[in-house]
Amino acid sequence: MRALLFGTPPEAIEPPANANTLQIALARTPMSLRDVPDPEFLLPDWVVAKPRITGICGSDSKQVFMDWGAMDLDNPMVDFSSFPHILGHEVVADVVALGPESEGLELGQRVVLNPWLSCAPRGVRDLCPACLVGDLSLCWNFRVPPIAPGIHSGTSKDASGGYATLMPAHDSMLFPVPASIPDELAVFADPFAVSLHAVTRHAPSPNSKVLVYGAGALGSSAIAILRALYPSVEVGVVARFRAQADLAKKLGASRVFSHEPLTALIEQIANWSGGILHGTHELPMAYPGGVEVVYDTISRKESLEVSVRVLKARGTLVKAGVHGPVKWEWTPMYFKEIAWVGSNAFGFEEVNGVRKHAIDHYFDLVTQGQIDLGPMLTHTFPLDDWRAAFGALADQESSGAIKVAIDQR
Repeated sequence: MRALLFGTPPEAIEPPANANTLQIALARTPMSLRDVPDPEFLLPDWVVAKPRITGICGSDSKQVFMDWGAMDLDNPMVDFSSFPHILGHEVVADVVALGPESEGLELGQRVVLNPWLSCAPRGVRDLCPACLVGDLSLCWNFRVPPIAPGIHSGTSKDASGGYATLMPAHDSMLFPVPASIPDELAVFADPFAVSLHAVTRHAPSPNSKVLVYGAGALGSSAIAILRALYPSVEVGVVARFRAQADLAKKLGASRVFSHEPLTALIEQIANWSGGILHGTHELPMAYPGGVEVVYDTISRKESLEVSVRVLKARGTLVKAGVHGPVKWEWTPMYFKEIAWVGSNAFGFEEVNGVRKHAIDHYFDLVTQGQIDLGPMLTHTFPLDDWRAAFGALADQESSGAIKVAIDQR
């Protein structure tokens, strides 16, 4: 099969003139399109699927751009990956081969991937405590053989992802797509589920004000979820690019703020949320602040420092972004007793008293007309044009890209 293999010698590619740091990194990324052996059934209850469309996740692009930050020197997640591997876990595909013990799927069935390589896909019969309660992204067994280490499809050298013409998956990892949902909406099941986990596990109070920091795929999904499930909540959004800001308004953001300058950003958020500003330093602090929860899909120095300055006392900062460690001024966090919590992907989630897999919730909300993320898909490229696909994300200001996908239909 043809596949984008990460962990290969970099190809000699010249970046464009006046290239930014991401474009320069893309020119030397250790990834190339290769002919590799077709995938086999990793265990008897696995199947093989043919990707139709695969979204480029923010974590994929960070890996391709090698954009984890200068302090990302001892990341323990390296031990939960194996190389080389084929990225891509936001996948809509057709089932093309069934393992002898696979159940619940049919040849030709259109499916969405739940990528977690948790207990069941690895053949672990006695489920770990996390999997027993549906916290699949917290599985204890991401390194258990016979499948090579990897937390999800695309991070294991055995369980390849969707940037390829074929892809293996366990029967429990594939969710049939309702006929009424087109591929262009089905492809958002994964990023929606990530944001659903972040929002519902740290839900806002009625009539409160919350801030979504970042307006890419996760931020846009969070806006839509907040509007659908918590209609009394006012949602402020920090957007970097014009296309993101325009989409945030369409999705129902109460206010959209420019990401810089930071002092003006803090002042505007404080004025909107009712926070009282103090300080003659470079960045003021709102105390008491007026923002109850910040859903930070960026997690860089700037987003963290702004967030703790605008949050109210005992507010919550949800780290949904996957950027590496940074040095930042976190004094307001202890002073205002702010809870800083991580949010790792998704599993079984509770929505309006109903607990089921996040992808099932997505299908329900789409078919009910409560969620429409269609405008988020701004660009698609064939597999052969993978550099152009990542190039659109490397220069979002010019391209207007929000969600980019590899289209193999």
